[in-house]
Amino acid sequence: MASRGTIGILGAGRVGTAIARLAIAAGYRVKIATSKPAADNALIIEIVTPGAEAVDVAEAADSDLVLLAVPLHKYKTVNAEALAGAVVMDAMNYWSVTDGDIADFEIDDRSSSEVVAAHLNESRVVKSFNHIGYHEMEPDASTPGSTGRRALAIASDDTEAKARVAAFIDALGFDPVDAGDLAAGRAFEPGTDIFNGRFSADELSLKLHASLVTA
Repeated sequence: MASRGTIGILGAGRVGTAIARLAIAAGYRVKIATSKPAADNALIIEIVTPGAEAVDVAEAADSDLVLLAVPLHKYKTVNAEALAGAVVMDAMNYWSVTDGDIADFEIDDRSSSEVVAAHLNESRVVKSFNHIGYHEMEPDASTPGSTGRRALAIASDDTEAKARVAAFIDALGFDPVDAGDLAAGRAFEPGTDIFNGRFSADELSLKLHASLVTA
């Protein structure tokens, strides 16, 4: 299978590795980086995500798409300069029930991805993958046109970046649904109906429309 392109993943937790396995199966070249040197990650990445490459952050950042899947309280440790110009998929959530209160998000009325985007101020941030559990990703992925195929929302201020992420989501096995600008991502943050459910593209579109009406 010819490579569809490269996916850089920052974070080797359950979300990042689940998406890595789907991406490899879909024909992408996957590079995974953490705060540790690549050599320290090589063995575990080989075991958990066969076919992925352990790399340093700079190399992961130099990919066609970058997935940001680190613990949210560490978002400021992500090198914004390294990600300048990159299309960055933000899969993180702010959920004080499990994470505790994080001042940056408690005192700010913006959605969590808007706060992250302010840090990554030269990146093209797209919010997605945050309203599906890591344990649901591989079982729920299905081929295009499948009945009841699960949908994932995407939100961004960058139309072209959204299109690229939409193509990636479709390749992984889900129907992408455009939620609107980055601020619209609050409609599928923790505590919302979308975050707590599983929807087809039509169902998700209706839920997103309803969130705009009631906003």
